[in-house]
Amino acid sequence: MFRRPMRRMGAPLVRAAATTAVVAGTAGAVQHHQQMKYQGQAQAQQASSQQAQMAAEMDAMQQQQAALAQQQAMLAQQQAQAPAAPAQPDLTTQLNQLAQLQQQGLITAEEYAAKKKQLLGI
Repeated sequence: MFRRPMRRMGAPLVRAAATTAVVAGTAGAVQHHQQMKYQGQAQAQQASSQQAQMAAEMDAMQQQQAALAQQQAMLAQQQAQAPAAPAQPDLTTQLNQLAQLQQQGLITAEEYAAKKKQLLGI
């Protein structure tokens, strides 16, 4: 008799439940996609900040190496300009010491004269 209208009432409930399930599934998929997108963006930002930090550290290391190379060059230049042998004692000082040794009687007049000639290059 009037069963047909009851079926019609049941069909919209099934249709509404199916629509709700589709909408909920779609929303879940969209949410997952958005989370993956944001996670990828965060990882990309983190990677770029790490690259920037590494670049800054590399620049600092290069500056330190350049400064070290400059210091080594200056040191090498100073060593090249420095006298190779220690300075010889003053000639007059040596002659005065020889004269004192002769006056004290520790060396003879001949030894004094020989050493004097050797110092003077005669």
